[in-house]
Amino acid sequence: MQLSAIGLDLLKKSEGFRNRTYLDVVGIPTIGYGHRVLATESFPNGIQEAQGADLLLHDIASAESAVKRLVRVALAQGQFDALVDFVHNLGQSRLAASTLLQDLNIGRYDAAAEQLLRWNHTGAQENVGLKARREAEFRLWHNPTLTQVVNS
Repeated sequence: MQLSAIGLDLLKKSEGFRNRTYLDVVGIPTIGYGHRVLATESFPNGIQEAQGADLLLHDIASAESAVKRLVRVALAQGQFDALVDFVHNLGQSRLAASTLLQDLNIGRYDAAAEQLLRWNHTGAQENVGLKARREAEFRLWHNPTLTQVVNS
């Protein structure tokens, strides 16, 4: 299973593209479509959108792999897409330690979807952008055009 075009559109819209390194809401150096700049990377002159797209493809592959490794139940495409977006945004360790994943892996799909909505804070503060993103993931999870269940 791979991120669908609808999932990719959500991810790109949520992240936006920035050609220069910036600090995300928690202070992590980031560039392109939400690519966390690694210690071994440097972009002193910024990047073009094509390079941002290449970084994003690598990041998506990593997020897809994490979802496939962590989730032990069958997923519909929309559910997979929502989880890939979640992992791209928050990291695989957050998914691995989450009640969302615990609920999902015991077959509580609706409870897992509700858990998505809880991840809308930066520290103790609700973040408008994260709230909108989590709501978009929730809608994607329940998208009737992406409900065919496929074993990941």
